Amino acid sequence: MTQLTLTSNNRCFNGEQRYYSHQSAVTNSEMSFSIYLPDEAVAGKSCPAILYLSGLTCSPDNVTHKAHFQQKCSELGMIFIAPDTSPKGEDVANDDRYFVGQGASYYVDATEQPWAENFKMHSYIADEFYDLIRSQFPISSVGITGHSMGGHGAIMFGFKYPSKFISVSAIAPVCVASESDWGKAAFSEYFGQDSNQQQAWAQFDAVNVVEKAGKQYPLILVDQGAADDFYIDGYLRPEALQQACQKVEQPLTLRYHAGFDHSYYFIQTVIEDHIDHHYNAALSHG
Repeated sequence: MTQLTLTSNNRCFNGEQRYYSHQSAVTNSEMSFSIYLPDEAVAGKSCPAILYLSGLTCSPDNVTHKAHFQQKCSELGMIFIAPDTSPKGEDVANDDRYFVGQGASYYVDATEQPWAENFKMHSYIADEFYDLIRSQFPISSVGITGHSMGGHGAIMFGFKYPSKFISVSAIAPVCVASESDWGKAAFSEYFGQDSNQQQAWAQFDAVNVVEKAGKQYPLILVDQGAADDFYIDGYLRPEALQQACQKVEQPLTLRYHAGFDHSYYFIQTVIEDHIDHHYNAALSHG
């Protein structure tokens, strides 16, 4: 069994904000994550959990320090878990571009060197980390959400593994990763860029995963800031996700918010609605 090391523990509302590290056999590196445990979970009672995937350049700190989710989770008795965005460290491959390398895994399993040695975040999240949190904490169910690159990951994992996640939401997600400038640069590194390899990139696009999987959830929730420069410049493309959901009759609530950008100020604004979304799904799930 994987050994967890508790690196910090702070009292926060009616619960505890903790950080853990562990050695990953999948990424061949030390990985870290934050977890908020309401008092019910601290006492050993099973609680529903939200798995939050962060965006480019982020670590577990960003959402833990800036999103202000703890009070709502405390009130509802929800566990909130934030893994890292990639393996990190001096011995892990990196790139000077912020949209490639450490902090920019896109939650895929790289096949090209030097990335293949450590960048196995798809298997890490879907298998190793998922099994780890289910075995180590009193979790009754798991919903998945995320922001930007993490929103891409949340939709991708939710529709690839509907037996593992009871609910899906996303905040300003990258919906067609392989066609964004970010994704093209990252996927060229991680998978190579000849024509056959480029065809394989699409399996990690949220819209293609939804179209392939079909309807899986009673409702998914997506929020997008209308003044988000990345949305305006075509990096995110929520309209493509909307079209995919319509095609397979997957119910989607897609909300545009005038004046809001891509920052954690936007995440703070909508995070409670996402927590409610996953909490209500957990209630329905029984």
